[in-house]
Formats: sequence, structure tokens, C-alpha cells
Amino acid sequence: MKLVFMGTPQFAVPTLEALVASQHEIVLVVTNPDRPAGRGRKLRPPPVRLAAEKAGLPLLQPDSIDAAGMADALIEADADAFVVVAFSILPEDVLAIPRLGSINLHPSLLPAYRGAAPIVWALFAGEQQTGLTTFLLNERIDGGDILLQEAVDIEHEETAGELEQRLSHLGADVVVRTCDGLATDQLRPAAQPRRSPSRAPKLSKADGRLDWSQATQVLRNRVRGANPIPGAYTEWDGKTLKVHRATTGIGRGVAGEILDIKDGITVATGDGALCLTEVQPEGRPRMPADDFVRGYQMKKGLRLGDTPSP
Repeated sequence: MKLVFMGTPQFAVPTLEALVASQHEIVLVVTNPDRPAGRGRKLRPPPVRLAAEKAGLPLLQPDSIDAAGMADALIEADADAFVVVAFSILPEDVLAIPRLGSINLHPSLLPAYRGAAPIVWALFAGEQQTGLTTFLLNERIDGGDILLQEAVDIEHEETAGELEQRLSHLGADVVVRTCDGLATDQLRPAAQPRRSPSRAPKLSKADGRLDWSQATQVLRNRVRGANPIPGAYTEWDGKTLKVHRATTGIGRGVAGEILDIKDGITVATGDGALCLTEVQPEGRPRMPADDFVRGYQMKKGLRLGDTPSP
């Protein structure tokens, strides 16, 4: 089967590589333009561009999928299907081009967690299981007919970044099997279940803020889900303190109060305590919480959060 592949970030790379190694033919790769990044703001190519060049594949980097000439280029590619992984929303005229439709890989069990950040919101919610769905794109965001689904258990201490990496590799296999099924006419699309979908909207920095009045498990899930983006954080001494990892602590106190500074920083929550094990002060690299305690004026009784310490 002839395919056009569309994707940009690292999450899409394992799928592209798996398709290159499969029986299917990638006739064109479409990815976003190079963007400025880093302190020097030098142009940095997206991961999919690097993978496509390594594989010697034809490549386009339009400013947008609506750019002049893009529809003509996609028609000229004469692909049976488009495979879309972490890319822009496709307009209706583009969706109408391939005879078998446009296949999208989504890291949830649709209709659960429709939207831009399904992995993060699943962890925020404390889910113990998520999954992967391939489906046919239509005009409804993440609402098209399902092709394949595969459930995936979430590990107890897994962060969003770790889960995303694991799902990217598992998802590559699901996409290849989806293309195999469509190529042999052995896979039939099915409408999504009628139950109400849950949402996974785009993230903002505020989604990483820790509210110490919440329950310990809610805060622990917030830390896991916000790692690495948007990053969990709290306020300390008028500055931002990022929290990269945390576990359940022992003790009770006023929400945000530091209860202990041995073997981490134990902070009172709404129903118990959370132990911060890896943190990052402003302008410094991430570090074990014990190192932070030794290097800064951290002591029991101080308060984290937007409430000033006594």
C-alpha cells in the first residue's frame, strides 16, 4: 500500500520507522518547518524530518497543511492512505484525497481523552490503564470510526514522558497492523462507542501548579502527569520550585507545610503528605530533594505554595 506520512515530534518517529521497514511504501513525508530552539534560537529540524532524511524519503515542510500547492502535491503522490501521527488538523479537501482515508494514531482508548494531551490528562485522572487507537479522520476532532484499539496498563510510578515513549513504540506496531488490515480488506471501521467522551485539552503552565489543599494521590498524579510538560511546580520563598518526582509521604499538617526534610521534602496535603524526591529551583538544574535541602535554607515548618511562610 502506498502511504503519505504526516507527523512532527519524536512520538511519530517509531511509526515512520516501522512503516519504512514494513511491506508498505512511503511515497511522501510531510512535517512542520524547522523552528528556532535553544538559547541561541538556532533553527532545529523536527524529529520526523531527521528520520525521513535518514530513510531517504521525499519530504515536504509546508508552513501549514493549507499552504498553496499542498493539495496538488498530495494528489500527485497518489497514495492509497495518509498516516497521521501528532500532526495538524487536516482540512476536508485534504481528507478527501486518499481512497482509503487518513489513519490517525491516538494515545488513548477513544472516545476517552479526545484532544491534544491524552497521556497527561489520563495520568492527572489517576487512570491505571490507557491505550492506543487507530481511526479514520473526519471533520470531528478524534471522532472518526475506529480501526484498531489496544489497551495498555500504566505503571505505578510512570511519568507522562515515560508513558509517551512506551506508547510511541507500541503504537508503531498498531499502525502497521492497521495498514496491513486495510490493504487486504480485512479491517472494517467501526463507529466509536456512544458513551460520553472525556476531554484532554491543550495544556498551559497553570495545569502544573500544585494545590496543597488537594489529596495526596491527586497531587502525586499531577506530578507524574506534568513530567516533563508543562512541569509540576509550587511556590517557595517567592520563587518557583519545580517538582519532577514525588511519592506518598507520612504525616499530617497545614496544607503546604514542610513536615520533614529527611529522605526528601515531606509536605502536608489535604489528607496526608507528599514526599518530594526530585526538584528544580529557578535557574538551576534538577536535583535530588536531599541536595536541595542541603544547599538552601529549607527547614521544617516553612510553607510551600502561595501562602507566605510565618
